[in-house]
Parts: sequence; C-alpha cells; structure tokens
Amino acid sequence: MVEFQHTPVLLDEVLSLLALKPGMTVIDCTTGGGSHSYAMLQQILPGGRLIGLDQDTTALEAARRRLAELGEESFQLIHSNFSNLDQVRESLDGLQADAILMDLGVSSYQLDEGSRGFSYQQAGLLDMRMDQTAAIPTAADIINQWPEAELARIIWEYGEERWGKRIAQFIAEARRQAPIRTTDELVSIIKKAIPAGARQEGPHPAKRTFQALRIAVNGELEILEQAIAAAVKALKPGGRIGIITFHSLEDRIVKNTFRELAQGCICPKNIPICQCHRTSQGKVLTSKPILPSERELEQNPRARSAKLRGFLKK
Repeated sequence: MVEFQHTPVLLDEVLSLLALKPGMTVIDCTTGGGSHSYAMLQQILPGGRLIGLDQDTTALEAARRRLAELGEESFQLIHSNFSNLDQVRESLDGLQADAILMDLGVSSYQLDEGSRGFSYQQAGLLDMRMDQTAAIPTAADIINQWPEAELARIIWEYGEERWGKRIAQFIAEARRQAPIRTTDELVSIIKKAIPAGARQEGPHPAKRTFQALRIAVNGELEILEQAIAAAVKALKPGGRIGIITFHSLEDRIVKNTFRELAQGCICPKNIPICQCHRTSQGKVLTSKPILPSERELEQNPRARSAKLRGFLKK
C-alpha cells in the first residue's frame, strides 16, 4: 500500500488569498490527505475550526491522523462530495464559513496507487472512482459499454485529445475481441491509435485519455458550477473562496461562474426600473489566475497546470 502523500499546490498563494486569521471557520471541500487543511488549521488556531470534506475514505483517514497533531477538537472530517455542501451545512446547523478551499487536483497517492486505476504508468484495474464506495460506472464500464461516438466525444472534450476519434475507434475494435479491464491494456491500445510521429513530443500519449475518463467517471465538470454557487452561499459576508484547477475546462467554469456571481443587474440600460432583480454576490479577487512559481515547479512538476482563482463575498 502506498503511503498517502500529497504535496500541496500553491500553498503560500492559497493562504495569502484566503487571508486566514485565528478564530476563523474554514471549509476544505477537497481535503485529500490534509496538506492544505493542516496549513490552514495552523493559521486559524487558536479558536478556529476546520470542516474537511472528501469522497475518498483513504484520504480522510490520512487527513485525520495528520490533523490530530493540532488537536482533535479543532476539526471535523466528513465523507462526502463537495457537491453535497448544502446538505453537509444543514447537518452542522447551517454552518457559515470565513473561507473555503476547493483543490480539484488528483492527489499523488491516487496517481501512484496502481489499484485505483488513475495512473497510466502503474498497472491496475480501470476503476478511477474517487469514492470507491459509490455505485457508479467505473472507467472499465465506460470503456467497454459506452458507444464509440460518446467515447470519442469525452476524450476530445474532457481530455482535449486531438486523436480522440481514432483512440475511440481502436478501443471499440479491441473490446469486440475481449473486454478491456486494466490500465496497461488501455495504454497499449492508445499507443497503437496515436501515430508514432505524434508520440515523439509532449506528455505521455495516454495522459489526456486517462484524464478524460477520470472526469467522466466522477462527473467532475457537471457538478462544478452548482458546487461553486453553493460554496459562495456558505460564506459569511466578507468571506473568501479559493479554487485550484488543473484543466482548462475546469478553469473556464470557475472563471465564468465567479464572473456571473459578481455581476449585478443585467437589464437593458433603457429600462428605468430593474426587472431581473439580480444583485452582485461579491467580487472576483483574481483578474487572472495565480500560477505556481518557478521554484515550486522545480520542486513539484505536477503543479505545472495548476491555476488558483478567488472570490470575495459581499
């Protein structure tokens, strides 16, 4: 079993953006192994409280062990997806937070633990469920059961893979012979599908397809816009939210959602009285995303695609 380790991305930038102080209440919507949570809890003690959510039970156990060093009474960990934030807050008597963090990346543990199926460099079954207790289709189910056209669409859209259609064709052909069950079987098919010349440069040839499958399995893009709106609702006036993305589609959703939440009346200028009854919920703190420093990239190359955006609630 791989020990749950995760290097927190953009840590200093997150702490600066959220402007944490002792006594604050913080919600970490994607606790993982507790790396960001630990640093945030240090900033809000004494008197502060951290609520941590994650859909990965292994991650939560690792976070519990780590955060316990700072006092078990100062935090509460909950097994839940951040899309359920409204229900979680309801169970906590309508909790309002001073700051909220969402880190949408996959942890190093999940990538390196072959049995989870996230890694194109580790042998394992094609699972890719963040929550392994969830009764949802695995990556193997999608690969073997979804129509070829739908496979091509998600590989193109979610993975931004220009060879998506060809990869889907090769998958469809291979699964007619026998079900595709493992990561190395899928990697082999992808390598055959992508012309040799196109495999000479850029990332691992399977990276984009594996990313697309992970997003599809966990419904990551479908829940994001609604989850951001729920998180802003959960903030106290003057509260801040920071969101770290690793994918251009995620970043676009965050940017546009923040912009919409900041926008006030959208009625035409020639209408003297507002009919839309829309009010601004706050302001965007980041006109452009905050990116990792060169020093961080040297120490943690996996941070290369990370982007941090922030929003301040009125």
